[in-house]
Amino acid sequence: MSVPLVFITGASSGIGQALALRFHRAGYRLALVARRAAELQAWVDAQGIAADRAAVYAADVRQVDSIVGAGHACIAAQGVPDVVIAAAGVSIGFDTAEFADLEVMRSVFETNNLGTAATFHPFVGPMTARRSGTLVGVASVSGIRGLPGHGAYSASKAAVISYCESLRVELAGQGVKVVTIVPGYIDTPLTRGNAYGMPFLMPVEAFADQAFRTIDAGTSYRVIPWQMGLVAKMLRLLPNALYDKAVSGRGRKARQTR
Repeated sequence: MSVPLVFITGASSGIGQALALRFHRAGYRLALVARRAAELQAWVDAQGIAADRAAVYAADVRQVDSIVGAGHACIAAQGVPDVVIAAAGVSIGFDTAEFADLEVMRSVFETNNLGTAATFHPFVGPMTARRSGTLVGVASVSGIRGLPGHGAYSASKAAVISYCESLRVELAGQGVKVVTIVPGYIDTPLTRGNAYGMPFLMPVEAFADQAFRTIDAGTSYRVIPWQMGLVAKMLRLLPNALYDKAVSGRGRKARQTR
């Protein structure tokens, strides 16, 4: 029986790296992608992962040719993955009144949305031909309702949820599963700079364990941790007037400074 393979973007830190370690511990071979390939390779070596169990690919998910090329290189060198996880993502504060922030929105969407679709692209055909495989999109509870200062991020993650749902129904009956993971507040470099309360903040290792089990089960959609799933459902049901009152005074995500 062949050793399963997982392809993960954004593997140099945070959620992507924690998932890489969790899948490695479950016996998977790794195909890991990051812009900082040397840094990622140093991490792989530090974990004591054998060379025949992990390969590192340098790619930028914002550049379609780059990430698609990494996917094709993975197929050529390691075979068609069993699981593909689009974990690369950015979260940057956004203010529509600031002209410079329009480029921030472009950057966020290129990474979080175009990057997700380009990550999946090389594998859809081979997986459907094989009639097996799992594509995993990483969204956020911020995509369930818009938050102050999160205009770009919330919109991008709402789009990830809808995109993955569209892809899921498109691939139904073809043997390929699409899983949407919706993290709440996870303790990673992406959240440590947030200057506001983060309820149910979860260690990234605990998140990775729950995400692994969700992916392994082929669950179509899951919010992690479950407490944030309940909160998200309640917020979704709130009338706009009550929701606006509840979050309008909340701290904003910090804008990018130059």
